[in-house]
Amino acid sequence: MLVAPSILSADFGHLAHDVKAICEGGCDLVHVDVMDGHFVPNLTIGPVVVEAVAKSASKPLDVHLMVEDNNFFVDLFAPLKPESISFHLESERHPHRMIQKIRSLGIRPSIALNPNTLPEELEFLIEDLDMVLLMSVNPGFGGQKFIPSVIEKAQRLKRLIEQRNPDCLIEVDGGVNNINVRELAAAGVDVVVAGSYVYKHPEGVAEAIASLK
Repeated sequence: MLVAPSILSADFGHLAHDVKAICEGGCDLVHVDVMDGHFVPNLTIGPVVVEAVAKSASKPLDVHLMVEDNNFFVDLFAPLKPESISFHLESERHPHRMIQKIRSLGIRPSIALNPNTLPEELEFLIEDLDMVLLMSVNPGFGGQKFIPSVIEKAQRLKRLIEQRNPDCLIEVDGGVNNINVRELAAAGVDVVVAGSYVYKHPEGVAEAIASLK
């Protein structure tokens, strides 16, 4: 299991320290939640802050766009050379075009799905993707409760991936902990995003990451 701690749950007053802590603690990716206040009812961080995060991180960035204007935000964050950029299917009229744009920039394209979006909607997109991000909470805020139905959703997505693009990864974001991560792994999930669980773990971030792995 690859672990991508979300810096949304970090202490932004000590962001460089908290980013270094997860990298030294054994994470595989640094998950960056970008929200525009329109697609979701929250605002987070822009490229200036993420540039500082990139300088502090020894692991690749995993950027998750929760925005209405994907084209604008891809242009903003592409110069930082994240490993992957996820955009929401629900906010994009031309997903094929957006996938092609992200890949042309040397970045791995990923599509994110809200909890109520069917995995089958990706049937004719999956062959062009490197990853699918399943939200296991409603996007917008950290610290929410895990939605159990995402496990069945991951199973259905895994079957679609096996048929059309076996190299495509499944990532799950929201409410992940050391209990439900076992069910997610069994369902075929490859990457988990965890914010509150990692940064608020009583034994520290390294122990939290190890327990997910």
